[in-house]
Amino acid sequence: MLIFGHEWIESPRFVKVFSIPEIEKTSTGDILLLEPLNVSIDLARHCQKNGLPYAVTISETRDGVFANALGASYVVSEHEQAITLQKIAEDYLFDTKILVLIENERQIDTMLRFGIDGVIFPTAISQI
Repeated sequence: MLIFGHEWIESPRFVKVFSIPEIEKTSTGDILLLEPLNVSIDLARHCQKNGLPYAVTISETRDGVFANALGASYVVSEHEQAITLQKIAEDYLFDTKILVLIENERQIDTMLRFGIDGVIFPTAISQI
């Protein structure tokens, strides 16, 4: 299981970005965090074209399928969507990893039971 933002584990920073100039201000090793695809499709295409690692939040399960096709490294979704999307990701051999935003360690147990790829704590997320 991938774990981002826990105090015991060193992990990259996920940086919320809303424009290409903001992308240019990020550091090597940062993972760009985009809003849902319906508002950030141009940024997703930019990241894909330039080989930039990025994550995208999703509000619909099908957006996870699109995110995978667009080369997203990660999708961040709600717990219920993650369960459905994780099965799809396994069936279709996604390269994109499924993450769930969690608030406390106890939630890791639930994600483990459902085989979710990883979790992300809010401390892993920053903004330009």
